Amino acid sequence: MSAGQMPPWLQEQLMKMQQSQQNLQAIMQQKQQIEMEKIETEKSLEELRKASDEDIVYKHAGSILVKSTKKELIDELEERQELTKTRSTVLEKQENRLKETLKEQEAKITELMKSGSPPSGASMSTESSPNPEN
Repeated sequence: MSAGQMPPWLQEQLMKMQQSQQNLQAIMQQKQQIEMEKIETEKSLEELRKASDEDIVYKHAGSILVKSTKKELIDELEERQELTKTRSTVLEKQENRLKETLKEQEAKITELMKSGSPPSGASMSTESSPNPEN
């Protein structure tokens, strides 16, 4: 069945499913970036803890390096670690919700295609799609 022959209600459901798939991809990319940031932070903390308290340390400030203290840098990196952990948890929950939504959408589309008729009742466009920014 081509898109021109597809009933509007089915096209609408397929578009919703495609949007959910795109949202899921975006969330998975964000998770991957956070995982890379987590690894980088862990390595930085590991190296910083090896340094003596008297060693001169620097941190990035844009495109330059600024002198800092070991304690200050460790505090900043530990805070960044907590933030990435929180962001990762939020993204994990969003990913799970979207996967569940996709299963439901797929089941609905399959059922609609088997019956060959639009859903009874009001238009199905009142459903809200999950937002990956939450």
